[in-house]
Amino acid sequence: MNYNEFLSETLEKLEKVSSERELAELKATIFGKNGAITELMKKLKDLPPDQKPQAGKAINDLRVQLVEKCEQKEKELHKAKIEAALKSECIDLSIDKCDCHSGAVHPINQVRKKLTDYFVGNGYIVYDSPEIETDYYNFQALNIPPDHPARDMQDTFFIGNGILLRSQTSSGQVRLMEKYKPPLKMICPGRVFRNDDDSTHSPVFHQMEGLVVDKNVTLCDLKGALEGFAKFIFGDQTKIRFRPSYFPFTEPSVEVDVSCFKCHGKGCRVCKNTGWIEILGAGMVNRKVLENCGIDPDEYHGFAFGVGLDRIAMIQCSIDDIKLMWDNDVRFLRQFR
Repeated sequence: MNYNEFLSETLEKLEKVSSERELAELKATIFGKNGAITELMKKLKDLPPDQKPQAGKAINDLRVQLVEKCEQKEKELHKAKIEAALKSECIDLSIDKCDCHSGAVHPINQVRKKLTDYFVGNGYIVYDSPEIETDYYNFQALNIPPDHPARDMQDTFFIGNGILLRSQTSSGQVRLMEKYKPPLKMICPGRVFRNDDDSTHSPVFHQMEGLVVDKNVTLCDLKGALEGFAKFIFGDQTKIRFRPSYFPFTEPSVEVDVSCFKCHGKGCRVCKNTGWIEILGAGMVNRKVLENCGIDPDEYHGFAFGVGLDRIAMIQCSIDDIKLMWDNDVRFLRQFR
């Protein structure tokens, strides 16, 4: 037999194979029990002894080439089968697809991130405290005993047995001062809960508590810190003013106003024609609060402030109803992309 001629004919047949079944049938005619290669091997015994080595080598080389070509063809058919299956089973996502829009960061989250970046950049740590709080941390440790009239200022959600939803992030002050000793600089952002509901108040809203405790801390340090914060949020032309106030956990206590960023003090709708906008409450940490946390009030002093994130967002974005920020209306959120 002419081995080269047999190889050429077999390769031609292999090229025409279009399925794995046809390939299996062709391999049976080549390598099977009665296949061509098997028949050639049987005929070796009839050859003269001096021709057997050369013929055996030629038949083996032929077998190796055909095995390699068959394996290559098998891979090609398997790949084609997978591609055909993927093509037939694929889903055309372009059919009846929805008109998708990019999202927007909620205005409260924008304000929270901006303030967090500012205070962290000024050396404050971010501290988290529980939303479900005890009466001790939410009131008593902050110099608000059970019979204190200041409790009437906050219509609190009580769960029972001295457990409540925190009405202020100030509870984080006590937890931090119990765990760490001065010097301390921290902010505590988070949700708070009060039974209050109108166009400017919500039962759930957001605060950011700030606390600094160290030696020789004064009211001037508080004013400097808040002035830098106000300029960062509302612009370099912003001024602040302190008005005397009362909070049980600070003494002295102040309400903090900023000059209106819209009219710059001339009077407009945003500031209700006063030229000033109230943004937060603050003061020097009360001695009793420091004592409750195991800190010597004669050695250390501190200041604290509480910022309403919802109020800042409403002022900056000219939102007149706080409920709009809780409606989950994409039309509202798209305005702040």
